[in-house]
Amino acid sequence: MRVELKGKVGEMMSHIPFGYTIQNGRAVINEEEAVKIEKLFEAYLSGLSLTEAAQKAGIKRYHTSIARMLSDKRYVEDKFYPPIISRDTFEKAQLERRRRAEALGRIYEHKGNEKKCLNFKFHASMPDNLYDDPFQQAEYAYSLIKSEVILDDNQECYGNSCP
Repeated sequence: MRVELKGKVGEMMSHIPFGYTIQNGRAVINEEEAVKIEKLFEAYLSGLSLTEAAQKAGIKRYHTSIARMLSDKRYVEDKFYPPIISRDTFEKAQLERRRRAEALGRIYEHKGNEKKCLNFKFHASMPDNLYDDPFQQAEYAYSLIKSEVILDDNQECYGNSCP
């Protein structure tokens, strides 16, 4: 069953997060599910994996759903939803998720020594030859195009000489 309620002005809500119900157009904490959310955060912060923490809390969801629940700000700060967990607990969970991801090498950060092309400039001179065959003319015209790439550190490179 899909429930659509007005949340913020001009915004439609199509999903009610685990731990809440809607009564008279307002989000209300579902006490039974809220206890499970609190247990989920506690179990995860105690060192259990996502799946183990969910099992201990009595929540039957997939791994990715649990990860989304742990990062859902609606449990702590939202104008429509009342808070279920404290900001401190939520922030500890975010730090723990980051720490675990870094330990497993799952966080990619730009290293700064990679060169990325930002701008392209193309130059083509007027053709000296005109051909009756349009394919031959196109091949000739494309051969006149020279590309210039502007790199991050404002160095220029041409064609295949780009790093």
